Amino acid sequence: MTLKKYLWPVVGAATIAVCGWLLYKELRGLSLDDVWDSLMAISAMHWLLAGASTLVAYAALAGYDRIALMQLGKNVNLWFITVSSFTTYALSHNVGASVISGGVVRYRAYSSKGLSAREIGGLIALCSFTFILGTLLLAGLVLVLKPHIIERFGDGFAISASSATGYVILGLVALYVAASFLRLPPVTIGGTQLTYPSPRFVLSQLIIGPLELIGAAGIIYFALPEVGNPGFVVVLGIFLVSFSAALISHAPGGLGVLELVFVMGLPDMDPADVIAALLVFRLFYLLIPFAIALGVIFVFERTQFRATQSSEES
Repeated sequence: MTLKKYLWPVVGAATIAVCGWLLYKELRGLSLDDVWDSLMAISAMHWLLAGASTLVAYAALAGYDRIALMQLGKNVNLWFITVSSFTTYALSHNVGASVISGGVVRYRAYSSKGLSAREIGGLIALCSFTFILGTLLLAGLVLVLKPHIIERFGDGFAISASSATGYVILGLVALYVAASFLRLPPVTIGGTQLTYPSPRFVLSQLIIGPLELIGAAGIIYFALPEVGNPGFVVVLGIFLVSFSAALISHAPGGLGVLELVFVMGLPDMDPADVIAALLVFRLFYLLIPFAIALGVIFVFERTQFRATQSSEES
């Protein structure tokens, strides 16, 4: 238990240190004035579009919980789902170790609605799989549409292999969809029986999962200037790599990981413009939601405490 308690914080800290050092090597000639000038160069319209992309992303995140609860056969108020989902992701994205930190918030929220620990565990698993499915679907599409994107991260990858990988990924997603529509029998893995979800749930996953990632990537895309901008599909592909790496690293907020991957993935753009766009992303997608989430948690816990006191007095 002691090892598990300190493992992920150590991994996250080590990741930040390594990425910070590599990022320093990439940006050592960059000044704060350059980044500030890049921020000031973002037009008002693009600030608004980045804000709208944030709303799309968090609305889709609420959809994660909603469709998972529908699959579990649980009827929970939509407003409660929206607030709980927002708080969960705003906290987990900033703190790191998203399954653990997000799981704590979800347990506190949904246990108050009568869900058992097992049901909440199922909810977390379904939400996580929706994210993975959305990532795979978009990654497959990016590799098929823009196979040259792989060259941004190294010269040792064949373009044909990149495109073929994209088709394989899309094929796996198609098999999952087909298995649901054909109602294939459950699969047993390690004594655990996995049942294919309903077609309605699968179709919802194929919309909600990609929509959240498209919204999050849109924040960065709209904050980037047109000069050297490779287009939304490429920015989306780089975002998928950086965001997945940030989650795997367990670094709080993906600190250093997002910046390193984007600076490497956009070599034709001014690094100051890239860092400025990522600052906008952190402001809209991480910091502002985090501040709001802390307020939500305070209000919720105070309400729960008062409810407990009232029940004890009566």
